[in-house]
Amino acid sequence: MFYYEASGRNGVRVAPTMVLSDGERIELTHLVRSKLTSVRLVQRARIVLLAAKGQQNKAIAEQLGLGRVQVARWRERYAQHRLAGIERDRPRGAPPPKVDVARLVELTTQSKPSAATHWSTRTMAAELGISAASVSRHWRANGLKPHLVRGFKISRDPQFVQKLEDVVGLYMSPPEHALVLCCDEKSQVQALDRTQPGLPLKKGRAQTMTHDYKRHGTTTLFAALNVLDGQVIGQCQPRHTHVEWLKFLKKIDRGTPKDKALHLIADNYATHKHPVVTAWLDKHPRFHMHYTPTSASWLNMVERFFRDITTERLRRG
Repeated sequence: MFYYEASGRNGVRVAPTMVLSDGERIELTHLVRSKLTSVRLVQRARIVLLAAKGQQNKAIAEQLGLGRVQVARWRERYAQHRLAGIERDRPRGAPPPKVDVARLVELTTQSKPSAATHWSTRTMAAELGISAASVSRHWRANGLKPHLVRGFKISRDPQFVQKLEDVVGLYMSPPEHALVLCCDEKSQVQALDRTQPGLPLKKGRAQTMTHDYKRHGTTTLFAALNVLDGQVIGQCQPRHTHVEWLKFLKKIDRGTPKDKALHLIADNYATHKHPVVTAWLDKHPRFHMHYTPTSASWLNMVERFFRDITTERLRRG
């Protein structure tokens, strides 16, 4: 490319002289004045006409509001190819590699890389010879998220439907003059204390928390969530045997109106059905037990309370 040529005694680099024939000058002037000429071609024709008047690239760039390199480029294109040089856009390099979307989807869903459990944008890009950005774009377009795994659990309880309808029925249409309480225990709650104080959250910096901690034992949180108003009856105990469960039932008995029937939703943990517990329940007829299907703890609303207390209070403790 010859944007400049050396001239003068001290070798100052200046743009080459642009010489136009009368026909070329008329042709370029017509392009500038015509309303049918594209804006880009008008701009390029003006560059050539100003260059033919002896103006240097810097002056032309300032006059037309362009970059000096851009002016020099189109000046050279005209010098080399005349009108055809400025009518065509400059080649922009090789086109990006064509993406075989069907193969990309097939590889993503039907195979795994040799040294990993799932594809990443980089490993897929290397496999297909395309950019990681292209892989990401086509994954989004096809709803593919190889980095995510959604867990599931199947309940094999033969009475699944009956228990499901029983529990959901209590949620949707609770009995009159009764309280519906979702009960469960969260065991192995660690009482932790950090060895060093962290720094608070501030602009431009996340809150800090040391990795090291002191253990102060564990506890079990028993909770009964009132479906009507969200109030929770809670109790912490060192263990979670039938003895502690019975203590919690007695606390529920003391903490609720005596004229209300109590419908307790619980899981199938063995301590909930221990003979000692069953005998106590028989002597307290206002307690009615409803058990969720096996492997279906998601039906018990108190699990949401445990989730909230874990994320909001325990995880950063």
